[in-house]
Amino acid sequence: MEQQHIRPGHLTAQQTARLLGVKLDAVRQLVKRGHLTRSGGTPRQPWYAAQDVAALVAKRRTLDAA
Repeated sequence: MEQQHIRPGHLTAQQTARLLGVKLDAVRQLVKRGHLTRSGGTPRQPWYAAQDVAALVAKRRTLDAA
């Protein structure tokens, strides 16, 4: 896979999946269900805003703790 230069403040799909503790398909499902929005990249290699991913991680941790 070609190395992609990513803008500061953004994460790749692989980085997003790793932070959320899920597989890539689960990241795609989060986008499809409206829980996460792509903020750049390409259709095959999307980027996600680090701030949005951090908020989703925090939300999931809160739900897991409840």
